[in-house]
Amino acid sequence: MGKGFMFVGSQQRITINNTHYYVDMVFYNKILRSYILIELKTTKLNISDGGQLNTYLNYYKTEVNDIDDNPPIGIILCTEKDEITAEYILGGFENNVFASKYVTILPNKQTLIEEVENALSD
Repeated sequence: MGKGFMFVGSQQRITINNTHYYVDMVFYNKILRSYILIELKTTKLNISDGGQLNTYLNYYKTEVNDIDDNPPIGIILCTEKDEITAEYILGGFENNVFASKYVTILPNKQTLIEEVENALSD
């Protein structure tokens, strides 16, 4: 993940009004002084994913953060995402919520080189 990250746990339970919810993965970054909440999705990014993670971020900000912590950051990892839809789903939140596509199988070497070159040229 990078420098300063500490693994807090997986399937971290939060309880809101006697209903239990579970954050897939929680990290803390001591440099950022911020919790990083990650939701793993096995589908394309959905509208409900943004609301779910935003709820978790609000909970962490109110119930878990210490006084000197910065607001938590949310990341949704999904199998498919298009930029326009993601902008509408994630835009306007007070919290920092991001989405990124993941793959379960690495592409062949040439495809990987092309994708890196494309990303660097953007």
